[in-house]
Amino acid sequence: MKFLKYKDPESDFSPLFNRTAFPEDIERSVAEILSDIRKDGDEAVIKYAKKFDNLELSPDTLKVSQAEIDNAENLIDQDIKDAIQLAHANISDFSKQNLPEDWSYNPRPGVRLGEKFTPLQRIACYIPGGTAPLVSTVLHTATMAQAAGVPEIVITTKGAEDGSVNPAILYAAKVCGATEVYKMGGVYAVGALAYGTVSIKKVDKIVGPGNAYVTAAKKQVYGYTALDLVAGPSEIMVIADKTAPASFIAADLLSQAEHGSGFEQAVLVSDSAEILKNVESEVLKQKALLSRAECIDKVVDNGIFMIEVKDMDEAAEVATSYAAEHLEIMTENPEKVSENVKAAGAIFLGPWTPEPLGDFVAGPSHVLPTGGSAHYFNGLTVNQFFRRTSLVKYEKEALAKEVDAMSAFAKAEGLDAHGRSGTIRFD
Repeated sequence: MKFLKYKDPESDFSPLFNRTAFPEDIERSVAEILSDIRKDGDEAVIKYAKKFDNLELSPDTLKVSQAEIDNAENLIDQDIKDAIQLAHANISDFSKQNLPEDWSYNPRPGVRLGEKFTPLQRIACYIPGGTAPLVSTVLHTATMAQAAGVPEIVITTKGAEDGSVNPAILYAAKVCGATEVYKMGGVYAVGALAYGTVSIKKVDKIVGPGNAYVTAAKKQVYGYTALDLVAGPSEIMVIADKTAPASFIAADLLSQAEHGSGFEQAVLVSDSAEILKNVESEVLKQKALLSRAECIDKVVDNGIFMIEVKDMDEAAEVATSYAAEHLEIMTENPEKVSENVKAAGAIFLGPWTPEPLGDFVAGPSHVLPTGGSAHYFNGLTVNQFFRRTSLVKYEKEALAKEVDAMSAFAKAEGLDAHGRSGTIRFD
């Protein structure tokens, strides 16, 4: 753990504020894999499934069978099925509150303007399945597509070495209305879905989080398909004052450190030096009790930061600069502190709102911007599963009033045909 003091010239904040989701060495290796997928299609997919996941696949076995999907619910405990159903209901309800609606108005006589919203035809949800099978990510992506009315919902996730797929992921996929599930993970899955192969139809959009390699792959296929946002290794920042329980804070920091890539960050910001020291002790104590302590050890030395600030105004300033994927505010008046935070993927208010509620059951999607990209990206929402189309209609009299302005723009830009398309209607 690293202890820092805000605005102290001796404190090195570069690992925090200069982090990136796209390391150059990763970018290069990702580009090579994507080039192979684009050129060789199924052959390259099968090659990389063997190389990275030790999976023996063929074009016929890339796709999970309907029988395997139907049988999945017999292989998982009832409490997991109940949790999946609860999360699906909550996410679906939240999504339906924000469904876009077609609209139009008459701004001027003879002119009608508006927008219409059409669900995307075919989307893919990338579900991490490496160090932890993220069942919840199925729900936090596909449920929104389902609520939007997307007819083709593709799930892709890493298969096990025996060719099976985690049954809880398959059950969640069925609950969310997924129409296809593929045994693919990592960069080669992103490439196959973006470019398409003989066996895998390309998609309109890829959504979902992933490690640094998946994030870089999504960036590089932009243009062949649409994307949601930059969602790489997890991070959490907690703003706390002296009223916050140190045990709660430590548990929440560890909840994100355990993801396992080693690139995660967990940051505590407080105006109480005592809280910072108490949380350090709690982190070490609680870490020893956790099953994924080995994953957490990758993060403790270089990814957990304790930052002392003068007051809550400074805390909000740090939070805005950092632009955390997840921001918890455990203070006497968390709403007031949050008003001064200008960038964060999601904000969790008060001591009874642990961030993993957002990961699992709260309602808003847990697919959130990381690496500081919350400065310019939003989290995944149901709106992102629609095409927005402008609607423009002019009557003859309305065109007559504005055709001269249209012609003037065409003249200024040297585009004669543009102007003539208006004036010819009155010749």
